[in-house]
Amino acid sequence: MENYIVSARKYRPATFESVVGQRALTTTLKNAIATGKLAHAYLFCGPRGVGKTTCARIFAKTINCQTPTPDGEACNQCESCLAFNEQRSYNIHELDAASNNSVEDIRSLIEQVRIPPQIGKYKVYIIDEVHMLSQAAFNAFLKTLEEPPHHAIFILATTEKHKILPTILSRCQIYDFNRIGIKDTIEHLQYVARLEHINAEPEALTVIAQKADGGMRDALSIFDQVVSFTGGNITYKSVIENLNVLDYEYYFRLTELLLENKVPESMLLFNEVLKKGFDGSHFITGLSSHFRDLLVSKDPSTLQLLEVGASIREHYQAQTQKCDQKFLYRAMKLCNDCDLNYRASKNKRLLVELTLIQCAQLTLPDADDVSGGRSPKKTLKPLFTQQAATITATQPQPQTHAAAAPTTATATPTTQPQGAAANATNAERHNPLPQAKEEKKIPVFKAGSLGISLRRPLREQQTAEKTNTKVFTTSSASDATYEDYIFNEKDLDYYWREFATTLPKEEKANSARMMNMHPRLLNDTTFEVTVDNDMVEKYMKQLIPAIQNHLRERLHNRKITMTTRISAPTENIRAYSQVERFQIMSKKNPNLQRLKEALGLELS
Repeated sequence: MENYIVSARKYRPATFESVVGQRALTTTLKNAIATGKLAHAYLFCGPRGVGKTTCARIFAKTINCQTPTPDGEACNQCESCLAFNEQRSYNIHELDAASNNSVEDIRSLIEQVRIPPQIGKYKVYIIDEVHMLSQAAFNAFLKTLEEPPHHAIFILATTEKHKILPTILSRCQIYDFNRIGIKDTIEHLQYVARLEHINAEPEALTVIAQKADGGMRDALSIFDQVVSFTGGNITYKSVIENLNVLDYEYYFRLTELLLENKVPESMLLFNEVLKKGFDGSHFITGLSSHFRDLLVSKDPSTLQLLEVGASIREHYQAQTQKCDQKFLYRAMKLCNDCDLNYRASKNKRLLVELTLIQCAQLTLPDADDVSGGRSPKKTLKPLFTQQAATITATQPQPQTHAAAAPTTATATPTTQPQGAAANATNAERHNPLPQAKEEKKIPVFKAGSLGISLRRPLREQQTAEKTNTKVFTTSSASDATYEDYIFNEKDLDYYWREFATTLPKEEKANSARMMNMHPRLLNDTTFEVTVDNDMVEKYMKQLIPAIQNHLRERLHNRKITMTTRISAPTENIRAYSQVERFQIMSKKNPNLQRLKEALGLELS
């Protein structure tokens, strides 16, 4: 039985012309050989499987060729070329730096560099995965790399250029290899399939090229795998089955359902995808790519960005006519947000389903269009607005008018005519809009009348945040009807911490210190804060006016007063560490210490 050779080795390029997708680099190397302007060190860097080591071998063979062709290629007939092709050349040495990365290996290489070539002009040393060399090996290599003998040329190859020392980079000519495009990969796969007498659909080769992600070696390996699976007849269905790739048809069907606002059917389709073993992240990234392909299919100028087969390209052009441009903009944004939040989500399936529901609502007649279609507006419509409005309209409000009457009478001068007062009363009676004073339904209690905590409603709190503190204090002091609310230590501690979070970033340490403090009520309106030294007490006294204003506004009590004192020597007000807590607990229960020693536990 004949020995089988994988396609990546069997069809490895032997000339610069046969290298795929690196036209600019191969042309530069050929011109350098033709003009005799060869550097003493080269660095080939780029992704895996794009031709770095292959180009290094071709370059090494060509510069030693005794009769090169007019176009700068090796003749493959002279003794040097034949020795290279038969792998018996003494002028070309390859070193794998991944397994030979010590100082001794580099020193052995330096000793070999001194020996001139027996046949040909140059001795070429190809060091693959050079970034794996140790720091000491790099340092030992520096002097030789900078000033090698005239007959020595070094070609370094790596996939991780950023790991190489800058002193090495400065001594080399750097060639950056690009990822091989999908079109070039498909053409090369068609060439291999034609030589191997294999039938392959263009759509199938497109999927293989996309799966390879710019690496020709990966593409040929996948090609061999699919050939083994199909027996020499490569179809689109067989490729997506063997490579576990989600079919385009799912995305086309899902887009149709989203355009028709069919949420249940969309969720069932997603469930079908999950049953086939696909991950939700893979599905949502594929859906966002599908919307992107629909978008580029809309304009003939961007159609060249659509890298799919001919039959699937027609399907894209047909479906993009049904999709509004704004729908595609916003659907892409929603899918991208889902992709970004997928890893952090605890309920990943629900996250994807919510995205599908939002996409299905983009084409509804009442869909929000404030953003112009470029991004979905991140607002939630209230669900109970209509019910609340109905209840408010049907509820009788005799107490409201009764409460408003004394205020109106107080504000109206005694010299006002009775007709004007009657008109004002009629205007209030027929005015459908609620008055500003009527919005606040907060009961007012005098301090000391109750022993419970009253927390202000959210509407009043939001209104108070927008009001200046000084204006609030002045207006409340001048208002004869102002009443102080009662509060307890729980309320006080809550708004104390709220003030601590408002401190600027420069006072982060002071903010953390305030979070560990617990103010203690001395009476109904005066509270005390205990600190541990004079400096902290001085700082807290500077903050007293700001803290009092904040608490008076939040707790609606203008009599709140703050005092500070330094803790007594017997008091311990600092926070305990984890170790100290365990020591205190161990004194109360010695079994905890024995349990820690038995299990070999350590406190972090």
